[in-house]
Amino acid sequence: MNKKSQKTNNSRRDFIKKSALASTFFIFPRHVLGGVNHIAPSDQLAVAGIGVGGKGRSDIFNASVNGREKIVALCDVDPNGLHGVLESRKNFPNAKFYEDYREMLDKHPEIDAVTISGPDHSHAPAAVYSMQRNKHVYVQKPLTHNVREARILTEMARNQKIVSQMGNQGASNPSQLSVQKWINDGEIGKVSKVYVWTNRPVWPQGIHMPKPDNSKLPEGLNWDLWLGPAPKTDYIPGMHPFDWRGWWAYGTGALGDMGCHIIDIPFRALGLKYPTDVECSVGSVYTKMWTPEYLPEGCPPSSYVNLHFDPTTKNNSRVEMIWTDGGIRPSHPDLIPANEDLAGSGGNNGVMMIGEKGIITTDVYGMNPKLYKRDTPTQKADVSMSTSDEAEWGHSRKWIDACKAGFNSKEHKSLTSSFDYSGPLTETVLMGNIAIKSYLLRRETNNRMDYYARKKLLWDGDNMRITNLEEANQFVGRDYREGWKI
Repeated sequence: MNKKSQKTNNSRRDFIKKSALASTFFIFPRHVLGGVNHIAPSDQLAVAGIGVGGKGRSDIFNASVNGREKIVALCDVDPNGLHGVLESRKNFPNAKFYEDYREMLDKHPEIDAVTISGPDHSHAPAAVYSMQRNKHVYVQKPLTHNVREARILTEMARNQKIVSQMGNQGASNPSQLSVQKWINDGEIGKVSKVYVWTNRPVWPQGIHMPKPDNSKLPEGLNWDLWLGPAPKTDYIPGMHPFDWRGWWAYGTGALGDMGCHIIDIPFRALGLKYPTDVECSVGSVYTKMWTPEYLPEGCPPSSYVNLHFDPTTKNNSRVEMIWTDGGIRPSHPDLIPANEDLAGSGGNNGVMMIGEKGIITTDVYGMNPKLYKRDTPTQKADVSMSTSDEAEWGHSRKWIDACKAGFNSKEHKSLTSSFDYSGPLTETVLMGNIAIKSYLLRRETNNRMDYYARKKLLWDGDNMRITNLEEANQFVGRDYREGWKI
């Protein structure tokens, strides 16, 4: 954006804030001047959506706050996508439509805020391009494709005074407050071990990459823009709109899909910071005797990831966190009745924090918290706290309100997943993927393959470096296609 456009946009924001202040001195209420529920155009935020199919459909819809805000533009690489794109266009017929977010942002300097909801590999480039133009950003989980990108976005939002929010909506679930209170009140004492798990992947994973075939390219899909920073290749059947999650060039696997929802609960309640180390093992696939498939381009069918964290002011104990996916979950501790589901119905996703005096469990999004203590009936959080008529506990609406109030406002500081929090959370989640990718590093030694990186990796969080295996640091970031580097 040129300086003149940025100055115009900043002046418009100043006008909105000053108008809001000045309106408190009017004698007549707004509904007398403009009708019931009237919203003056000067009070509306100008919002745009990047990636408006799939989860992006609800993200841009929620950001409109039931029509309170103005959706001025939509962007998607699949203009006629049946996965929600056409529905978004129908919901906002007056919004200009684009395939390339760079063109959209350059043609609409009046945009105040942007939702970003494409595949994982596209998050950071779109967010950086938006923040460089002084746009507030709401980015779907995981915040980024890799650790380096998460650090860039965190620091950029702070330096540019951007109001940010990651789309892990469970962070705004008030049921999490019960978990935090139990921890703060010392109900289970010091927590030393945390289990977090999911039944993902629920998409093709642990298989060979389908062969590229341009003859199967869906009509209208701009595949080159879909690839974005990833290496140039012909169309890969099935990759769009969902199966990309299982391939490292585009997705972040089960950890990236659910980690920011599930790990969020203990990370927040225990006040965790960067992990000090990470170690993993992964499931193997055999199609012939004694020889596992070697699939470094894709995420494994299942994984076991072990992380450690230093004591914090909220929990004066070193914490071991164990993540499992692929349907692998922890066993029942003696304190939890054998006939009770772990965490939630079926135990498909969950959190279990084990302390000196008891155990806390929750389902995904912090739902259904339970407190187990010896010789004490199971205590359940008041589930009415998590019941709301507002979509996703107002996670998007609160971000919109904070955009209006401005950086460092009360509304901004009360956001539950601004990048100052969700950046380090995302880094922690994606640390597991550094270990998983490293697990498949190999070299030939004495006519056999040596998987030399299957060890505990020591992490210097401040400097974003594995300190005991240099080769693992290639996975802290990624290589970018020409024109997409950040």
